[in-house]
Amino acid sequence: MDQRVRGNNPSLAITEELARRIWLHAQRLDVLSPFGDGPEATHRAVEHLGYVQIDTIHVIERSHHHILYTRIPSYGRGDLAKAQSVDKSVFEYWTHALAYVPTGDYRFFMPAMKRHREQPRTWFGSVDPKDYRDLLKRIRSEGALSIRDIDDDVLVEKVHPWASRKPSKRALQLGFYVGDLAISARSGMLKTYELTDRHFGWEKRPRPASDGQYAEYLLARALRSHGLVSLDSICYGEVRWKATVAALIDAAVRRKQLVLVHIDGAEKVQHWAEPATVEQASGTAADVLVHILSPFDPLVIQRNRLQLFFGYEHRFEAYVPADKRVLGYFALPVLVGDRIVAAIDLKTDRQSRKLLIQKWTWLADASPSLQAGVDEALHRFEAFQLAPSAISR
Repeated sequence: MDQRVRGNNPSLAITEELARRIWLHAQRLDVLSPFGDGPEATHRAVEHLGYVQIDTIHVIERSHHHILYTRIPSYGRGDLAKAQSVDKSVFEYWTHALAYVPTGDYRFFMPAMKRHREQPRTWFGSVDPKDYRDLLKRIRSEGALSIRDIDDDVLVEKVHPWASRKPSKRALQLGFYVGDLAISARSGMLKTYELTDRHFGWEKRPRPASDGQYAEYLLARALRSHGLVSLDSICYGEVRWKATVAALIDAAVRRKQLVLVHIDGAEKVQHWAEPATVEQASGTAADVLVHILSPFDPLVIQRNRLQLFFGYEHRFEAYVPADKRVLGYFALPVLVGDRIVAAIDLKTDRQSRKLLIQKWTWLADASPSLQAGVDEALHRFEAFQLAPSAISR
């Protein structure tokens, strides 16, 4: 690591290895059980990461459970259900995708809810205002409802493959996006909706964040969960905030709270980090742990960043024609220490209670000596996949 001057600012030059070490530590993938055990570990993990992405694909365990298992070896699916429905320490909302978010961060999403209210849009068509008011009255009177509890809809033709013939689904989605409704429980992809204030027990809602506070939140979340950040990584899915976040970064650099960093061989991409983050990472080496990662894991989802740090281009090929796939339908990157060494296309056969390997792709610099460690990780992953609470989900 050395120090250079770029423009008017000193810049730290670091190796790819150190960059990976910083990111892996921020993602808590360099130590075993970083959040402890039990239901509270789930809340601590979501709080640290900022959000955990939800996805519908069920070839193996759904992404939100998979991401949490990766950081909580003793994780049980009921832990997330408890956090959402009993402790109410996490809630669902849209980040760059639908995700679990710490309830303590609710105020940062209230401006988006206001925008949805002022310019209502749903994927599957408009919602009749009277139908929407009637739905809210029904939930207020009867309690939380899922779409399966509503059986008196006049069915309509679908306008999208993912749509429902029940108009109530659009109304429930609208209530979710504008913040009138919260998802109080989830069973697989079936969501139960409750009045937001009643779900959280709020007499008064949190105060909405200002634009400046939201930009500060994006920066703080990225520094906590990424360690080494770029504008693209901070504003992933939030491109319109780049100018505001850039101004915050400039101010933090002037106050010496952040330092400009560039990675050897990737000098064109500016990164920043807190000085202590770089210093602490320079003096330690990560444990050699093996993780079977979800394609929606925070380490993987930002594909360009993944390739820059690890030299690995992940391909998500579930929607690619079979004859054009390279890694497989649902390939999972395999992290060993600070290297991605393979991609394994897996499928859980829940009826036969087996984890099936559809395709195994070793990367060019992988050593045969890694086989035993990866096999052991796969056996643990299979046990997690086939745990009793997973079979019916």
